[in-house]
Amino acid sequence: MSGAPGERPAARPDTGAPTRDTTGEGPWQRLNRRMLLVHPVQAVMKFLPAVIGGAVLGVSSGNPLWALLGPVIVVPYGLALWFTTTYRMSPTHVELRTGVIQRKRLSVPRARIRSVDIEADPLHRVLGLAAVVIGTGQEAGADDRFTLDALAADQVSPLRTELLAHTRRPHISADAPGASELDPDDTAVPAGADAGHTGAMVGEDTDSTTEPETGAAAGREIGHWRAEWVRYAPLSLTGFALAASALGIAAQFGLGSAEIRVDREAVDTVRGVGVAALIILGVLLLATLVVVVSVAACAHYLITYFGLRVTDYGSTLQVRRGLFTLRQITLDTARLRGATIIEPLLLRSAGAAQLEAIMTGENPRQKVLPQSPRAAIERTLADLLRPRRGRPAPDPEALPHLRAPARIPLTPHGPAARRRRYIRAGWPVPLVLAALAIPTAAGWQVAAWWWLIPIALVPICALLAEDRYRGLGHAVLPAEAGAPTWLVVRSGSLDRERSCLEAPGIIGWTVRQSFWQRRAGLATLSAATAAGKKVYSIPDIPLDQVRPLIEKVTPDL
Repeated sequence: MSGAPGERPAARPDTGAPTRDTTGEGPWQRLNRRMLLVHPVQAVMKFLPAVIGGAVLGVSSGNPLWALLGPVIVVPYGLALWFTTTYRMSPTHVELRTGVIQRKRLSVPRARIRSVDIEADPLHRVLGLAAVVIGTGQEAGADDRFTLDALAADQVSPLRTELLAHTRRPHISADAPGASELDPDDTAVPAGADAGHTGAMVGEDTDSTTEPETGAAAGREIGHWRAEWVRYAPLSLTGFALAASALGIAAQFGLGSAEIRVDREAVDTVRGVGVAALIILGVLLLATLVVVVSVAACAHYLITYFGLRVTDYGSTLQVRRGLFTLRQITLDTARLRGATIIEPLLLRSAGAAQLEAIMTGENPRQKVLPQSPRAAIERTLADLLRPRRGRPAPDPEALPHLRAPARIPLTPHGPAARRRRYIRAGWPVPLVLAALAIPTAAGWQVAAWWWLIPIALVPICALLAEDRYRGLGHAVLPAEAGAPTWLVVRSGSLDRERSCLEAPGIIGWTVRQSFWQRRAGLATLSAATAAGKKVYSIPDIPLDQVRPLIEKVTPDL
């Protein structure tokens, strides 16, 4: 392989245009020269603690030169990144050389490229740039991602079209019935659609200034974010996670670590206030916490998913989202093995859910729709799981099973599984009773109101057990009209998931029985796959249903 480290790049740094290639493997090119403005800013943000530390040291020591030490080192380092980063495209590989202190060279076979994602933060959008992330379908760390950061926005669309050309399906005549619905990429080059999306990545609102594209190049939109969906954001744990992160950062920097002292004067003050006032104060603090957490969740939801659109191009699926940093994710539908509807308790009670695609390789659980109404989830799921194997898309009204994965009745697991739900959910009741009975038997005085706790736990545990049983079930959708056999599994209560798994993607089964399951005639059946979370389990299924289910889903396995 030519282009060993240390050789002179073949691109001119002033324009980024490649020089004549003398190696036969393609010319080395530089990133867009506008990155000379971006790299220093990125370097300052990357080494921000060191820069802040230098500034604090300069102020505390009275020597302002210490405050300048960080920028003097970091900014030239950012500028050097542009001069030391080159890439090239050969007929067989895409190569990247980068690194100032430690040189790194990445090489990706073009035949292994499965995704080309586009990212543009506010600074990139202002300068008309976009970062290109090339994925091979394999999980990779942040340091091993093949990222071209960044290229001019008008170069991104042709580059993505060229890199993903090998993933398109065989050409189908545009005159063939249903050809435009089957595979838009086959009847027209999707560069026009890419260009429209890329224009939006750098700040051009193409949707509001031009007519919607029609035909194959525009693809088919199967999911669309709406502003009113932000009301579902507080019903997830995102806000609590953000609040906990903020408190952790504050504690790390010493904020809020003031010493709390409880003396006699404080005790007398509390006694004087009264119990009712303390309860009111506690309720107000709890309400304030809920408001703060809800606002944080809504802000995160808007920043991450604003303007989300899911567009189906047949052989690829594109997810575009983001308020400040726009991301356009390309998914190869050949690696799609199903989808998961995520239904946490609060979201489920509000008639909402989330949708994830089950993919093989890189980012196996790709979120397609965030917290959204259940109806929108079901519509997108039906489009996502439609037949794609060389036939036109059937009429959803003629094939009810296209919508069935979201609503099809599941096979219940019987009274033995229900008993196990109640036994496993009710363990806190005898535990609390034992904790109260032991001190009482030892002669200690236990207030009578403590005995109300296990009594109150009984209906709570019963409701939890019944909800867990209602969420337990499975179903098999037989192959029909070009669609494969689907395995549908659901379980959980506080965090319920309903997964629709394509039968051809299942590579093995595991039947596991615990001691108590053997006594109850139950088992846990797990389907192994290379996609998603790798193992999808059906807990507490009656043992006599295991073999028939396996034969229905994978008769030839």
